[in-house]
Amino acid sequence: MENTLKGKIIKGVGGLYSVRICTPSSELNGTLVSCRAKGAFRHSNTTPLAGDNVLLLPADTSAEGGYVIAEISERRNSLIRPPLANLDYIFVTMAAAHPQPILTTVDKLISIAEHNKIEPIIVITKNDLDAESAEKISEIYKKSGFTVFTVSSVTSDGVAEIKEFIDTSLAGKTAAFAGASGIGKSTLMNALFPNLELTTSEISRKIERGRHTTRQVELFPLSEESDSGYIADTPGFSMLDFERFNFFEKEDLPLTMREFVPLIGQCRYTKCSHTKEEGCAIVEAVRRGDIPRSRHDSFLEMHETLKAKKKW
Repeated sequence: MENTLKGKIIKGVGGLYSVRICTPSSELNGTLVSCRAKGAFRHSNTTPLAGDNVLLLPADTSAEGGYVIAEISERRNSLIRPPLANLDYIFVTMAAAHPQPILTTVDKLISIAEHNKIEPIIVITKNDLDAESAEKISEIYKKSGFTVFTVSSVTSDGVAEIKEFIDTSLAGKTAAFAGASGIGKSTLMNALFPNLELTTSEISRKIERGRHTTRQVELFPLSEESDSGYIADTPGFSMLDFERFNFFEKEDLPLTMREFVPLIGQCRYTKCSHTKEEGCAIVEAVRRGDIPRSRHDSFLEMHETLKAKKKW
């Protein structure tokens, strides 16, 4: 269609969206334009999200850059909080210490990612504060089948390895760093991408919780190329939609635990819940140490939450 442009939403604030043009034939290719969405989206209950691939049409007026969002391409996935679409990777970030990681919360995020076909990459920060804790956590997730990095933003240990992964794996992809406030997420991102200049905060020594420093989701292009990959900074875990951890059924939960998947169907009982039944292949694997006990503990907690989910 003449005068239309393809783009990706980089940020949205108060109904005004920053869209990066991804139309090679246009002189605007690679630039940012500000625009609003057509009123039709309000009637369809569809809200444009950072990460959406969109079609822009010339606006009726020259305000807000002269374009409006006319169409949102089909999404690969979307999250409610943080509001992001079309994620390929989530860098699940936690500290080895100060604050101590809550693995059940980490595993909820991983299950949300797995359910949405987003690849979790595990990042353990503050390796310099407690190397032993970092190694123990690393072993849990390596055994469970994840790519794991341990880093220290103070000593820069491990930062080059993450940068190499990003350079080789994220071309044309969108990834988010997600983790609890105060675990060094923004500090790490600044080490990886100095030009981002993200705001950081110090930890409250009394309660070991960081003040929220990321107020909104924003995508950062990895290069000047219009088809480059993108990195998103996201709010801390308390902003993620864990209170309503009920957006899939308990029957789907085992499929979000990748180390469970090869054993599904090998249990004694067809309708095995994988919680405590005799003859459960997964419970037996936990007993043998083939599946980390902390991962099964997280599964049990999530299972109880989903079991209590109302059907209406």
